[in-house]
Amino acid sequence: MKSFRHLLAAAFIFTIFAAHAQNEMPKGFDKGSIVLRDGDSLTGFLKDNLRKDSSVIFIGEAGGKKMKYQGVDIVSAEINDSKYLCIKGDFFKVVCNGNLCFLQKSSDASGIPMYNGSESIFCNGTEGQPGDYFIYSTTDKQLKKISRNTIEAVAATSFAGCTAAIDKAKTVKEDFAKLKDAVEIYNSSNR
Repeated sequence: MKSFRHLLAAAFIFTIFAAHAQNEMPKGFDKGSIVLRDGDSLTGFLKDNLRKDSSVIFIGEAGGKKMKYQGVDIVSAEINDSKYLCIKGDFFKVVCNGNLCFLQKSSDASGIPMYNGSESIFCNGTEGQPGDYFIYSTTDKQLKKISRNTIEAVAATSFAGCTAAIDKAKTVKEDFAKLKDAVEIYNSSNR
């Protein structure tokens, strides 16, 4: 009888460890999710390879095989608390979301080969470099790069009809991250 209790206790402990190991985060991965081009959503663990080759490595919550997804394969990703939109193969960190999104480029897909079966295709990606800021219109799917030379024109066209947002954009000098405030003003006035 004593050995049966020991066997039962060992089976119970093994079950607890097996369940814990199944939900344990793999080394180098973070909790996350992705939305594929066909609309399917996958939740599990993601390894960020954005700067390396504009991709993420995915492992499901229950474990299993590692799957690599390029930026062209997915619509969006969430790694920990950071949200990303994928546009033309590039990942953009969402700084501010709404009718207008304020984005920061996180990858460069240009020149990275992607495969359609055995045939390699080179994606042009988007303009700019990782770290550059953009305004993205969710209605007309237009991506506009912010630079010293374009900030006034982009603000005038993006914030058309919202004087408060245009005025706020005019106060932004070289610190383009501050344009987030103007985007938030525009989004709150256009609900």
